[in-house]
Amino acid sequence: MKVLFIFLDGIGLGENNPETNPLARAKMPNLNALLDGRSLLKESAPFDGEHASLLALDAGVGVDGLPQSATGQAMLLTGKNISAELGYHYGPKPNPEVAAYLKGETIFSKCVAAGKRAALLNAYPPRYFQGIDSGKRLYSSIPLGVTNAGLELFKYEDLVAGRALSADFTGEGWRTMLGFPESPVMEPREAGRKLISLAMEYDFSFFEYWASDYAGHKQQMETAVGLMEAFDGVLGGIVESGKWKVEDERGKRKDELLVLVTSDHGNMEDLSTRKHTDADVPLIVIGSKSAREESTRGMTDLTHVAPAIWRMVGV
Repeated sequence: MKVLFIFLDGIGLGENNPETNPLARAKMPNLNALLDGRSLLKESAPFDGEHASLLALDAGVGVDGLPQSATGQAMLLTGKNISAELGYHYGPKPNPEVAAYLKGETIFSKCVAAGKRAALLNAYPPRYFQGIDSGKRLYSSIPLGVTNAGLELFKYEDLVAGRALSADFTGEGWRTMLGFPESPVMEPREAGRKLISLAMEYDFSFFEYWASDYAGHKQQMETAVGLMEAFDGVLGGIVESGKWKVEDERGKRKDELLVLVTSDHGNMEDLSTRKHTDADVPLIVIGSKSAREESTRGMTDLTHVAPAIWRMVGV
């Protein structure tokens, strides 16, 4: 089985309050359809439908303080309760203690060791690599786990060639913010179809969406609503693709795709604060009934995601 992991940074399951929660205000018809009319709210989980399931995952993992990005993302990648072992949550970028966990024990490194194809599907701009090379920028947990596994990060050339996607899904940011006027741009639904097309080339693929966390820290309701409505368009393309089962010429099932969507900590679901929250984070699982049941069995917190992925891809 193939697995696509879509990481939405800084999104928790919040209250049904459109004054503070963009997820209670945003129009997300594709998500609503997947969840039989429910929205991405605390009151909606748990849910198990025809094509999707929704669970609430504990991001605090029994450790005092608000969950943070570096430890949260590292736990998602390793399946280890890093915050408990260290005695604290840490972020945004990994300190040496957190970084030590991202060497050899991540989903990426285990896939590589097992001969599986794995990739981070985001394309990074030239100035990102310049910052890393100069020492002025540090890797966050996800690209650090990727590079430690011996995998390369995709570049602008990969974006143009259709081998990767922009971090905003559509590619508009490459034109308006990064100064690449000729970069490709697509509608959210098309981006969702493209994401699935790329995911089918790998046993395990990962896509990181960080704009949600940024909007939460800035307390930007209009921006946050727009981001979530664009993501809903991506979901529409994902569902449209119908790639839960791939059949060979004889009509027999050849392969199957499971899509996981989750986060590292709460933030954007409560714009009354600039800080992270202690809310549970959503886990949306899209795929066949049997695959969803197998992957979510016993899943209650961030540390259970990586072991589930290893089971599904056969590591």
